[in-house]
Amino acid sequence: MSLSVSRALTFDEYTKHDATALADLVRTGEVTPGELLETAIARAEAVNPKLNAIVTPLYDMGRSIATHLPQGGAFRGVPFLLKDLELEWAGTPMKSGCRGYQNYVSTNDSEVIKRLKAAGLVFFGKTNTPEFGLTPYTESKLYGPARNPWKLTHSPGGSSGGSAVAVAAGIVPAATASDGGGSIRIPASCCGLFGLKPSRARVPIGPRFGELWNGAVIGHALTRTVRDSAGLLDSIAGPLVGDPYGIAPPERPFVEEVGREPGKLRIAFSTQSLMPSQTTDPECVKAVRETVTLLESLGHAVEEIPLPYEKTLVTEAFFVNVLSETAATLRELGEHLGRPVRRDDVELNTWAQARLAEGFSATDLAYQKRRWNTLNRSMGQLHQTYDLFLTPTLPRPPIQIGTFQNKVSEQRLLKLVDAVNGLKYLKNSKIVEELAERSLGYISFTVITNMTGQPSMSVPLHWSADGLPIGVMFAAKLGDEATLFRLAGQLEQARPWFNKRPDLSQPL
Repeated sequence: MSLSVSRALTFDEYTKHDATALADLVRTGEVTPGELLETAIARAEAVNPKLNAIVTPLYDMGRSIATHLPQGGAFRGVPFLLKDLELEWAGTPMKSGCRGYQNYVSTNDSEVIKRLKAAGLVFFGKTNTPEFGLTPYTESKLYGPARNPWKLTHSPGGSSGGSAVAVAAGIVPAATASDGGGSIRIPASCCGLFGLKPSRARVPIGPRFGELWNGAVIGHALTRTVRDSAGLLDSIAGPLVGDPYGIAPPERPFVEEVGREPGKLRIAFSTQSLMPSQTTDPECVKAVRETVTLLESLGHAVEEIPLPYEKTLVTEAFFVNVLSETAATLRELGEHLGRPVRRDDVELNTWAQARLAEGFSATDLAYQKRRWNTLNRSMGQLHQTYDLFLTPTLPRPPIQIGTFQNKVSEQRLLKLVDAVNGLKYLKNSKIVEELAERSLGYISFTVITNMTGQPSMSVPLHWSADGLPIGVMFAAKLGDEATLFRLAGQLEQARPWFNKRPDLSQPL
């Protein structure tokens, strides 16, 4: 499309461009950053009341940014949204989905925010997230549920659910996301987007944090195109002084990998459920099987294998990590509040996890963290033979909103046990075992690469019979985002998804 003079784009024109193409329009003078921003704001105003993707509109700050952009920058003038978690943007609230942080305002920019500003992106709001990003669905008590634009009664996943909704609904072409157990790839799968979790140490989370969740957390973005994901990663990747981990820099910019031939790849795949009580849904199996056929048609060698790890690495080794990190998060909240955290400062499940952590010792945490090495070695061994490992992103299609909320009886039990200070004594109980299996079963495919630090991507190649997106997931060896971007570009060409759009005229 060619515009003879600078003017605001209609939504139909706007949504036909990814972030890279919008930046090109700004660069050639066919549209101004301010005009793009007003189109994005108009779209947000039209659809956000139904979707609840943006929880902190910052339109005037966005307008100020759009009129004071630095020259250059790969994404100069492109409207952009920030997940309301972990990333500090000076002068703006960051509530992290928590009532206790309602009065928190950032005083400094995170390093990634500085890099995104240098890339020329125009921030104008913050997106919905569950409390502290603790759940793979986005239904906090503070914000209320974000709704999947493909089916409004269903969840967009989490914890980057608001960002995924905003991108899928066409408010922005990309938004920040972070991933400690699948929180980039899960909403990508649920919302028909591309989502890549980078390697550990590829993107800094400082200076406020050195690492989170023992190195499991990494930040990046959700996008509609592969090249946008690669370009954004080029903009934010690289070490920050004092980071606890290091990684070799890429051979070339990631954006140059998109479109580069991947060669004949050796790819292992599995649809085996990690949790015996939770079988992989047939639609998710079908998504992988169809992907295998596509891969073979593209010349890759694909072989089915059993899962190279067992469930207690997730239900024990990772679960103890989550509990301890939740307790640490509440201690930090207490420092912000200037008093001990009370139960009504946070959601009941968050409170229960922190109290349950008190039943585990420092020895328990150290022992379970050492077990991560078992997973590292088995996945490292797998990549001695195979370039990539393919699985479903999730073991089931997008869930209905409320699916994982506590039953009335569970809510009552938690309150009763907490009233007598008994949660910490449930450590070895069947209740905790069932809780771990149920809550972690949904993320059993994604969480593996958080523990190992490997890069992993969810690719939107399948839609269910009732029209819901279902992603498939590829993992590469540590540091090898390049192979993922090459394959993703090839798959995007072979099975395009950019023009698949949800129908937002549907009633609630």
